[in-house]
Amino acid sequence: MAISAITPFLWYDHQAEQAAEMYVSLFENSRITHVSRQGPGGAALVVGVELQGQRLTLLNGGPHYSLTPAFSLLVECSEQAEIDRLWQELGQGGSYQACGWLTDRFGLSWQVNYSGLSGLMTGGRAPRVMAAMMGMTRIDIAGLEGA
Repeated sequence: MAISAITPFLWYDHQAEQAAEMYVSLFENSRITHVSRQGPGGAALVVGVELQGQRLTLLNGGPHYSLTPAFSLLVECSEQAEIDRLWQELGQGGSYQACGWLTDRFGLSWQVNYSGLSGLMTGGRAPRVMAAMMGMTRIDIAGLEGA
């Protein structure tokens, strides 16, 4: 068996290229790897991106399907300033939910969270940390660490 990659493949109505441009602008070490167009100079059909080394493929598939929170991208941040920046930028024009979740203006769900969360969820602290997180929309590292 020769599998070369497993890549998330995301269905957009018609805005895959705009989504890809926004995503690569927000994350260092990110780039658009290819754009397949519908004829010379035509609209984008498939857009390949690499975000922090994670490959994604975005398809302009039309209105038949839409993204749901059943699939999300988790971004783990070590600093509050990075959580705040991504929370603001990714959520602009979208919607914010509890526990660091948001949906961007293109319909993709994201979890912008603290990279040290799993370490805080060990031992007897887990219930307190979880309760603190459940009361947050944007993740507050100091609030989690203080729980």
